Amino acid sequence: MSTQSEAKLEQELISQLAGLGYQHTPIHDEESLLANLKGQLGKFNNTSFSDKEFAAIQNHLAKGNVFQKSKTLRDRFQLNRDNGDSFYVRFFNSEDVTQNLYQVTNQVTVKGVYKNRYDVTPTGQWYPTGTGRA
Repeated sequence: MSTQSEAKLEQELISQLAGLGYQHTPIHDEESLLANLKGQLGKFNNTSFSDKEFAAIQNHLAKGNVFQKSKTLRDRFQLNRDNGDSFYVRFFNSEDVTQNLYQVTNQVTVKGVYKNRYDVTPTGQWYPTGTGRA
């Protein structure tokens, strides 16, 4: 039985995901991960979010267990904008999943109580129906 390095295994997984339409996106820390999420949610919803608005979105996404969070991503979130308007944030196009563009990254380090490094992490980049993939 032959063995392969962890790095080679990661690269093969990333290659397989790329073959399924995932875009490899270099993200190495939590700050870059959150900046990517903020930007992609803005593109998907055809708007931009202030830091305060994005903090409210993050708070909404952090609630619940893994099953509740998966439902949260399929639903819409009513955000009270800084200007007082109400805005419904979408996270995923579940009506036409072909309109979602997926990303994969690797070796992301997140610091919390412990320092965690995630080997391969699929992430999402979403676009509204009709705009297609970038």
